[in-house]
Amino acid sequence: MRRWLALAVVTAVAAGCGGGGGGGSEREDRSPERLRVSTGGQGGIYFVYGAAFATVISRHLQGYRATAQESTGAVQNLLRLRDGKADIALTLGDTALDAVEGREAFKRPVRLAALAQIYRSYVQVVAAQGSGIRSLKDLEGKRVSVGSPDSGTEVIAERVLELARIDSRSGIRRAQLGVAESAAAVADGSLDAFFWSGGLPTSAVTDLTRAHRVTMLDVRALARPLRQRYGGVYEDAEIPAGTYPGVTGAVPTIAIPNYIVVSEKMNGGLAHDLTELLFKYGGELVKAHPESRDLDPARAQQVIAPIRLHSGAEQYYERAVP
Repeated sequence: MRRWLALAVVTAVAAGCGGGGGGGSEREDRSPERLRVSTGGQGGIYFVYGAAFATVISRHLQGYRATAQESTGAVQNLLRLRDGKADIALTLGDTALDAVEGREAFKRPVRLAALAQIYRSYVQVVAAQGSGIRSLKDLEGKRVSVGSPDSGTEVIAERVLELARIDSRSGIRRAQLGVAESAAAVADGSLDAFFWSGGLPTSAVTDLTRAHRVTMLDVRALARPLRQRYGGVYEDAEIPAGTYPGVTGAVPTIAIPNYIVVSEKMNGGLAHDLTELLFKYGGELVKAHPESRDLDPARAQQVIAPIRLHSGAEQYYERAVP
């Protein structure tokens, strides 16, 4: 009971400071406060999911207007968050771990906190039929895109190639393209294969497989060594049969959770209200992409340590989860 009362006091104080629905009602006559949502590249789910969330914020969170910012992906999103160029970011779990710990692409830690785990991304390695690529080892010497610079796809592609004992710089004819550009390059024959880490289905991959026959590689054997080396965000998974046109069998692979994150310094009332929007208006997000259909509070609050939930998000889940 004392815990509940303390949370109620915190929420009330936060609302009075201008965060969340309560703060919005006090600013009815002021210009809306801007929130920037850093998303992803065209053809990927971050792009449509982030745009849909920005629309939900603008429609339903009084006193705020949100804009979606296109980006190259998770790494750039978190760099923007760190540098104050974004307020809300979509990220893969492994990239978030790197950011919190200040490693790899992040020269210093990013002080972030999660609002929710929203869905899982699947590592998708797509090869043109006729390229001779049937396994990861066959990528050696081929024209391969590892994803856009500063993207979560680039992170996982380089780790997978390293575990497959292929140098990601000299062992392949490296390209760095977003998923839409990668799919187009496979379609026109200028690329042999590409990596993509995204939800199911991804529209750019769907469009490619509808018009061209491809091979999707089995990478699940690398889930365990990835967990051992980089942390527990890598899960054994499979892409269900029929997810993409012409891909008739299930494809064993690796799944990675995706998070919506904010600065750990965000007002607690605002963080609470943003979290609530994900569930209260989930139907609008499902219309943008079906990955939103399975969002539920019990799973959404599960994040991998040392990533932490924002205190405002914790308040929401304490009330929403029995």
